[in-house]
Amino acid sequence: MTTPSPAIGPDAAILTIDLDALVANWRLLAERAGAQTGAVVKADAYGIGIEPAVTALARAGCRSFFVAHLSEGIRARQVAPDATIYILNGLPPASCDAFAAHRLSPVLGSREELAEWAGFRRAGAQVEGAALHADTGMNRLGLSSAEALALAQEAGDLAADAGLGLLMSHFSASEDLSDPATARQIAAFAEIAAAFPQLPASLKNSSGHFLPDCPSYALTRPGYALYGGNPTPGKPNPMRPVVGLEAQIVQIREVEDGAIVGYNGRWTARGRRRLATICLGYADGYPRNASGTDAVPGGAALVGGVLCPFAGSVSMDLIILDVTDAPSGSAERGAPVTLIGGPLDLETVGAGAKTIGYEMLTSLGRRYQRRYIGG
Repeated sequence: MTTPSPAIGPDAAILTIDLDALVANWRLLAERAGAQTGAVVKADAYGIGIEPAVTALARAGCRSFFVAHLSEGIRARQVAPDATIYILNGLPPASCDAFAAHRLSPVLGSREELAEWAGFRRAGAQVEGAALHADTGMNRLGLSSAEALALAQEAGDLAADAGLGLLMSHFSASEDLSDPATARQIAAFAEIAAAFPQLPASLKNSSGHFLPDCPSYALTRPGYALYGGNPTPGKPNPMRPVVGLEAQIVQIREVEDGAIVGYNGRWTARGRRRLATICLGYADGYPRNASGTDAVPGGAALVGGVLCPFAGSVSMDLIILDVTDAPSGSAERGAPVTLIGGPLDLETVGAGAKTIGYEMLTSLGRRYQRRYIGG
């Protein structure tokens, strides 16, 4: 029986997560913000794990966390007992008791949510302060600008009874400096914030920290950049890489000119080629759209420091690489190859898979052996 390579072990691949880099990225953004800086840890902390991410960031001084769902908030609360934890996707009907039990703060984005939360508080419930979400141009969640301004002017007690502790909005295109939507959103939010002078405000996301004309307000809430994603597309990435992905070669073969490779023969060898099959596929969260075909190139892996393209379709558990140009001895059975790391940063890997780095991160598979360093 063959013994697995000690570099990889019995798992499909190794996912290395650098918690020190995560903390360094948070500190860099906090320094730029000059304000309290939170952390968005939704989608299992962008794939790296809510519990280790929140633990590391809380130890570093982060006091506010943002998740998408109630279940994520419950997980975050278990490792951050003193933090403020906001649930970005709002207040599901009849969920107030769960929010109170776990001391979670809903981000209220409709009058219905405001009314339900206010009624719960009027009944004597002891709850954390909620956030008010004002939509300034995304048209996804939140009160419209007009609704938010009207709420501020109402003589009734709805806003007061809801116990609001934060006002926030969400950028739609802050990473694109040429998009005029960002300036419109900044102006719209400034008007709303002025109408709620008693409320701390939050607008900056990851890319917002690098906008020249965006105020930090009381709290910023970076996400993607914390995990090594580039908040300044087209410019050098100021963030440290957090994630590395390494798989193992399970078989090597030589094919002749004209050989077809992979499902449906979508890649054809041009000349004699050396191929390596690695133990990783779309069941591990690596998108099938990274397939390399005769018509469209796909993803790549580093083998002996050389980029080797995918040959054919990404299948469920396996990917084929063209390793013809890899250094001698680097592409052999049991040898490791790098899928994320070095020149294969999140943006490059996302582009090779016809998607974005965000999706690459949040799709990271559960079959990987996860190695946490630092933190």
